[in-house]
Parts: sequence; structure tokens; C-alpha cells
Amino acid sequence: MLQYTSILKSRPYLYLELKKASQLKNQGLDEKTIRSKAIEENIFAVNTEARKREIASTVINRIEGLDNYILDKIVNGSLQTSKQLAIYSILKTDRLFFEFMKEVYKEKLLLKDFIITDKDFNVFFRRKAEQSDQIAEWKDYTFYKLKQVYKRVLSEAGFIKNSKKEVEIIPQIMEEEVVQHLKNIGDMPYLEVMLGEI
Repeated sequence: MLQYTSILKSRPYLYLELKKASQLKNQGLDEKTIRSKAIEENIFAVNTEARKREIASTVINRIEGLDNYILDKIVNGSLQTSKQLAIYSILKTDRLFFEFMKEVYKEKLLLKDFIITDKDFNVFFRRKAEQSDQIAEWKDYTFYKLKQVYKRVLSEAGFIKNSKKEVEIIPQIMEEEVVQHLKNIGDMPYLEVMLGEI
């Protein structure tokens, strides 16, 4: 099982970077080559050496768990499908984000309550801190930052509309072929957190 991390706060959605890495993988490049291109050729166009390495390692971690069909859909699918699959790649690699989507986002969808409040975030993080000694040691600032980043990631992906006070869920419609593929490869849990009921 994945460890809990707060890594998402410094390496959020990275949609364009994921798309670029997926394209290179589609062209037959392996992860090692993509990593060296990121560092030597700065394909993700970032300023510092540390950032090049950070982004390369995050994006490569996300594409490692994706099959050719998914990679192709990220690169060549519709914008909505591509962005949904970018969220899927985060769900597969970030345990805390997955649990947030399962315990807060999906629950709201099922209850047809399309507003996520600050209180919902706070209750979720407090519950996780009670369940995990590791999370219990995190500073308040980490939770504050994660809350901002979760909102930003979901907003950039088109999963929510973000206003000052609250967050409004935008229920997702996913291509039937993609839904079928994720079911076939046994990834129902990820589908369910994105779509609610299937």
C-alpha cells in the first residue's frame, strides 16, 4: 500500500508535463530516457535543477502505472478525457488524495450534495490525523496548503468550480470506451471516486 505523502502540495496537477511525458512514452522512450531529457534538455521548461528533477520524478511516477491505451488517450483523447486521466494518474500514486476523493468527493456525489466546504476539508484531515501517526505529525500549514492544492488540481481538471467560500462539484461524464477499459483492467475504485456511481 502507498505511503501517505504531502508531496502534491509542491507538485500539483502538472497536466501539460504529464501529456508531454506520455507522448514520449508513446513514441517508445523509456522512463530513464524521459528523465534524462527532462534534466538535460529541460523539456518541462522549469528554472532550477532541483525543480527539473522534482517534476521529472513526479511525472514519471504517474506514467509508470499507465498502460498504452491510457497514455494514448492522455495524448490524443478529447481535452476532458485527457484531463480526467491525469486525475486518475494522481489517484493511483497519491494515497491521501485518493482517500479524499473517495471519502469526500464521491460521498458528496452519491448524496447529490455538490458543495464541498472548508469544514469538509478540515474534518477529512482531522480524521486522517487520528488514523495515522505520520499525518498527525504534519503542521497546520501542510493541511492548509494541501487544501489549496486539492482545490487547484480539481479545478484545473474541471472536477469543481472554485469560488471564494465554497467549492462546487461538477459531475463528470466519461467516454464509455474509457470507462469500459478501466473496468476491464480492474480499476473500478478509481472510476468510482471520479464518477460516483457507475
